[in-house]
Amino acid sequence: MTAQSWRSLRIKKYQFSLRLFLFLNLTSALISVFSPLSQVFALTIPVTLIALSSVGLLLGHWAFSHKKINLPLISFTFGCLWAWHVAIKAPLFTGASVNYLIIALLGIFFIGVIAFSNNIVAFTLHSLPVLIACLIIDNGAHWVRMLYCIALPLVGISLQSLIQKRNDDFAQGLMYKLLEERQTLNDLSMLDPLTGLYNRRGLQNRLETLLALDGSGHFVLLLDIDHFKAYNDHYGHMMGDQALIQVSAAIRNAVRSRDIVTRYGGEEFMVLLTNTTPDGALQSAERIRQRVYDLKIPHMFNQTVATNVTISIGLAPLEGDDVEAALENADKALYEAKHMGRNSILTSEQLQPA
Repeated sequence: MTAQSWRSLRIKKYQFSLRLFLFLNLTSALISVFSPLSQVFALTIPVTLIALSSVGLLLGHWAFSHKKINLPLISFTFGCLWAWHVAIKAPLFTGASVNYLIIALLGIFFIGVIAFSNNIVAFTLHSLPVLIACLIIDNGAHWVRMLYCIALPLVGISLQSLIQKRNDDFAQGLMYKLLEERQTLNDLSMLDPLTGLYNRRGLQNRLETLLALDGSGHFVLLLDIDHFKAYNDHYGHMMGDQALIQVSAAIRNAVRSRDIVTRYGGEEFMVLLTNTTPDGALQSAERIRQRVYDLKIPHMFNQTVATNVTISIGLAPLEGDDVEAALENADKALYEAKHMGRNSILTSEQLQPA
């Protein structure tokens, strides 16, 4: 789950709460008017406004669901309309109107509890006008019963809100933790596990960012460890891995932090030198060659020839964003450097015919 999907979930939760609130108000308005159990028939102005407003807002919100409606304002407005309706209808009862008042209160509390189980502010704003109206109409004679009626749902919603907030905080914290772990996994997937350098996926990611910002003054180096197959055959693959680790560290330490170093193949590396000059690129290539040579990693090429691990380097400028052409030119220069005796550097310009 992303932060965007989390916000989308909260919006959907709000939309469901609003639509449920409007539907329950519409249903209660219809029951208030047409219920066969009611002793008094009263099609009041406020109950008509509640029914019409509920239908209008439901249709409007379905059509324009991206528009956010102020839920506390809507709940308070409907609460005032219900209080107005109760004030009109209560005097029409010839007997004890307190029963009607209690039923009216319970009906309003029912709407609030169902629609606003996690929104104590909206519940209070919807219920308070009706509670005040009932207390005034009853002259406070049964205020304990009426306050008790609202106390229970208030306590219940408060506990529910507290539990839901803890759950939301936990879920949100878990989401952020998962996002951090996903980012870590993405980072790891762009790194070569042996050397810690970028792999080709990491290189592509860095190239897209770099070329989007600046496409000039860059040079491509292709580097290959000389006679590495013979090294593996003689010393074994475990020692070969150790040599790769040392060589990759030497390459990384020989260039600037802004330069991109990639393990391009088995014993092949690629370095993208950024914002430099031809002379600067050549100096960097020589520094890399010398650093690797200075490692003094023994390499017995055959039974009669013993030397140290060395590298050959092909260098080519990156023209615009044509990375493939630069790699091709650097590869040709690397191929010729190996044929020239290895442990050497050759630029693509040196391959051009005179």
